[in-house]
Amino acid sequence: MSSHLSDLFAEEYRAIRPRAPIPPIDVRFYRFTSLNTTIRLREGRIRVSLSDLLEGAPEAVLRAIAHILLAKLYRRPIDAGQARRYRRFTSSEAVVRQSERIRQTRGRKRIGSAQGEHYDLDEVFETLNRRFFFGLMGRPLLTWSEVSARRLLGHYDSAHNTIMVSRVFDRKGTPQYAIEYLMYHEMLHLKHPVRQKNGRRCVHSAAFQAEERLFPELERAKAYLKTL
Repeated sequence: MSSHLSDLFAEEYRAIRPRAPIPPIDVRFYRFTSLNTTIRLREGRIRVSLSDLLEGAPEAVLRAIAHILLAKLYRRPIDAGQARRYRRFTSSEAVVRQSERIRQTRGRKRIGSAQGEHYDLDEVFETLNRRFFFGLMGRPLLTWSEVSARRLLGHYDSAHNTIMVSRVFDRKGTPQYAIEYLMYHEMLHLKHPVRQKNGRRCVHSAAFQAEERLFPELERAKAYLKTL
């Protein structure tokens, strides 16, 4: 436990709750696979868990984290300046690069098979590769999800170079255009990586959206996805 960090959190606690007694505060670093931060109030004690990626962060950033976590815990408004300071740090090139390395080395990703009962993801990928990318896109690892997820239908994981598609699509009644659109969308994430813009992550850039509109049955596919 870092006594300095505990003192820092206590100072931010006093700023947020000036008249309340300060409870015991435990702050510890853990080997998470990402920039995770959690805060909990248990039996009158505040317990804070921070990713060890933050151990070398400037004090101003750690103070911003303390403010944000405590404000969330006690449902207070988050100071815009503190939020910007935290976003600038976490979106900096060095931190993003380090986060990716940690995810690759610490994260365990269970890779299943691209061959489903009704659809082969390798075939879907290569069909779209020839149709939209002149066959030039390198194929990442392709896998069906372990369960038939309906909230996360597809996902491109850059750290593991993997496209996951929900098994809910691997059934006889799934239209070809629906699974092709979903795969096409994730392939565009491969082509247009997430970028930082004004301290924020830009997931769907203008170029991404323009290329997505080239999919002929875009609206029909989106309508089908909504039914899931």
